[in-house]
This record gives sequence, structure tokens and C-alpha cells, in this order.
Amino acid sequence: QVQLVESGGGSVQAGGSLRLSCAVSGYMNSRYYMGWFRQAPGKERERVASLYTDGSRTWYADAVKGRFTISQDTAKNTLHLQMNSLKAEDTAMYYCAAGSSALGPLAAWSFAYWGQGTQVTVSG
Repeated sequence: QVQLVESGGGSVQAGGSLRLSCAVSGYMNSRYYMGWFRQAPGKERERVASLYTDGSRTWYADAVKGRFTISQDTAKNTLHLQMNSLKAEDTAMYYCAAGSSALGPLAAWSFAYWGQGTQVTVSG
């Protein structure tokens, strides 16, 4: 069983930065991938960034390319999302997720494990 716990959310002014972390417990082999999703009120949950646990196939949504960076610290079993140049439209609940579908990290349905979420609010 994989368990995920996010941290690092908060309130920030537009143009600022935040770093989200996701502590991972449980075993995941190299077939697993992990990702960050976000969901704003009244909107569908959307994939922001993802990668495979072997460090390959990093992916970013167009809306965050060049501003967000997904990374993993394998020694500490932690996934990070560095968010720079934040905009008001980045305001959402952010979720860490993990999965191992043969189809890959296509959408929320392909992720079996989810954290509880951490709120990011960007003002100004």
C-alpha cells in the first residue's frame, strides 16, 4: 500500500514561489509514476506535472511549463513541485498521486494512490 502526504502549500503574492513536497511510504517499483494534480473550485482536476520513478518521461501541462519543476529525492522518498512565477490562476488544491497503469500517467483515472491535498492561494 502506497501512502502520500503533501505539504508546503500556502498563500503567496503573484510572482512568488512555493515548493510542494509529497512524502511517500510503501513500495513502488520502476513501473510506477508520480504526479501533481490541481483542482480549483468548480473545475475538473487537472494534471500539472508527472514523472516515472526511474526519473524518466517528465511531463508538464502547457500552463506551467517553464515555471514549475517536478523532481524526486529518492533517498528521502519525497516528490517535489517547485512553483515559480506564480499566477492567480494557479490557485487550487494541489494533490500528489501515484500509479502504475500500463497506459501511463494519462489522467486522474490512471493514478491509484492520492494524498489529501495542500492548498495553494495566489493573490494580486
